[in-house]
Amino acid sequence: EETYTPVDYYSNIPEGIASAHVFVVDPMLATGGSATFAINHLKEEGGQDFTFACLVAAPEGVKKLREEHPNVPVVTAVLDRELDENAFIRPGLGDAGDRIFGTR
Repeated sequence: EETYTPVDYYSNIPEGIASAHVFVVDPMLATGGSATFAINHLKEEGGQDFTFACLVAAPEGVKKLREEHPNVPVVTAVLDRELDENAFIRPGLGDAGDRIFGTR
């Protein structure tokens, strides 16, 4: 990863998002870029009430998400120590996508 910038490959927002409580779920919260990108997009589509949930978070990602979306609760199973120079959560659990889909 060179830019750490999220890319929106596909979006299909259901009707009624304005009156729904929306859970934004991602296995990892590292830099906070993907989470804030997703919530910004959902707000543009009319969403108003959110909770962000993840398995593992880095303090840097939690800070960014709280700064950009202070009214969005963050729920995580583990708050790890830090991000390294490659924006990987340390100690972390490795690449969540690789673990979920068995890829390398």
